[in-house]
Amino acid sequence: MPSWQSYFVHAFLRLFVKRRLAGAASATDLRGILGKPPPRVPGASFAPGRMNGVEGEWVKGEAETMAGMLYLHGGGYFTCSPRTHRPITGAFAIRGFDVFAPEYRLAPEHPFPAAVEDALAAYRAMLARAPPEKLVIAGDSAGGGLTLATLLAARQHKLPMPCCAILFSPWTDLACTGASLQTNAQSESMLYAPRITEGAALYLAGADPKHPLASPLYGDLAGLPPLLIQVSEMEILLDDSTRLAERARAAGVRVELSRWPDMPHVWQVSQALLPEARKALDEAAAFASAALALQAAPA
Repeated sequence: MPSWQSYFVHAFLRLFVKRRLAGAASATDLRGILGKPPPRVPGASFAPGRMNGVEGEWVKGEAETMAGMLYLHGGGYFTCSPRTHRPITGAFAIRGFDVFAPEYRLAPEHPFPAAVEDALAAYRAMLARAPPEKLVIAGDSAGGGLTLATLLAARQHKLPMPCCAILFSPWTDLACTGASLQTNAQSESMLYAPRITEGAALYLAGADPKHPLASPLYGDLAGLPPLLIQVSEMEILLDDSTRLAERARAAGVRVELSRWPDMPHVWQVSQALLPEARKALDEAAAFASAALALQAAPA
């Protein structure tokens, strides 16, 4: 049974986000819709940072740090920032993670593969601070796809894998072939389906939409760390998660696919209001904690 708060969040998103996304005429308009500042996150502190030439934000909590985390924000590769995703990074910080959220370059000014280059540079810097078994990588929506792309790029450069990866409603297929783009177009309360292909074109700027570093769904997923994928059953990117889970498992990757009913896209960002968001973040922190413990266990 969904919480009463979820009905409010769905109604708000339909009225003030999805409707406006449908009517937006440019990337600037879209940035104005999706780039709003978030509420405060009690118990978390935020400070500017720079990692391997990439600007960003450090997020820390009052609890003892259990691991470092590289968090890659969503926003279709053309909007949002570490600041818009403070509800998520702050939530991880108060759960014991030392989080760096890079302000990777955005399209259309900086199309593919600029975001991957920046995320990989930040990942290299995180590896210089902590051993890979004490490092988590996470992201949502486009940032979830970027998380996977960063892992594929890291493997290409023979860098070690982190202990695990956490993906919230990841956008893994910029070719936009998932059936849920149509079947969930009405139930989706936040994203306007026709904007997905437009956003992909904005980021790709003519690049192959099935390039593995743009659409990790089409990459060789063997050797990736354990994955936690959280996705709503009513969102248009559902198939980006379910197909990813199938292909990752076929490649020998340990995958936990967590399907949530009646939730909006990346509902975790509404953790100040939604009890389901706080529960999802608890689940993600527990998954990472278990992965860290497994890495620390004697062989």
